[in-house]
Amino acid sequence: MNTTVIVKVIKAIWYFIKCEIPELMSNWRLIPRLLMGLYTYAFYSVTTWFMAMPEPTTAQAGFVATIVGAGAGFFGLYVGTGNINKNKDISK
Repeated sequence: MNTTVIVKVIKAIWYFIKCEIPELMSNWRLIPRLLMGLYTYAFYSVTTWFMAMPEPTTAQAGFVATIVGAGAGFFGLYVGTGNINKNKDISK
């Protein structure tokens, strides 16, 4: 195989890793969606654990309230992030 072909292939792969993958992750918002999925799992697990208890204590109820309250923060961050148009027309 010719070395110029190998160099071109390596440059194309590097361009894909450096430019395309971050853009794909940003456009599809993969990290915020992953975090919301993990929070949903934690919320479900804690809720079912708490409801299965015959007599939960005040500390356990506080723990559940903390997990449920954290959902508002996670949801606010999820909704607050997104595609930001860098070329906004401010003349309107």
